Amino acid sequence: MSTQTTRIRTHSILGSAALACALFAGTAVARDYTVTVAMHVSTAGLDLSQPKDARAFYYRLENAAWVACTRGDRVALVPVDNVNACYQKALGSAVRAARTPLVTQLYLATHTFADAAAQGIELPSRMAGR
Repeated sequence: MSTQTTRIRTHSILGSAALACALFAGTAVARDYTVTVAMHVSTAGLDLSQPKDARAFYYRLENAAWVACTRGDRVALVPVDNVNACYQKALGSAVRAARTPLVTQLYLATHTFADAAAQGIELPSRMAGR
C-alpha cells in the first residue's frame, strides 16, 4: 500500500527552473514508500501580466489540482480521504508557487484572505488593505 503525494509544477514564462509545490494528500497508511503524483502546468504561450492569459493559466492550475487529487490513483494508489481538501491545498500551493498578482487575484475571487494566508500566498500590497 502506498500513500499519494500530489505535486503541481508551474513553469515560468522565461523557461527557467520549474517552481514546484508539494502537497501531502491523504492519510492512508504507507508501509515502505510514498509515491508523488506530479502534474506539470505550463505557461507556454501565456503572458501572465494579461488578464485573459492569467485566467487561462488559473484554469490550468484548477484542472491540474482536480486531476491530481481525483485521478492520481490510476496506478492503484490509495485514494485521498478528502478530495476537496486535497484540491484546495494543491490549488493554493500552486498559486503560491506561481507568485503572480493576477493569478492571486483570481484565487481571491473565490477564496478568502484567510484561505490565502493558510496556503502561504503572498498578497499584493494593494489588495491586502481590503
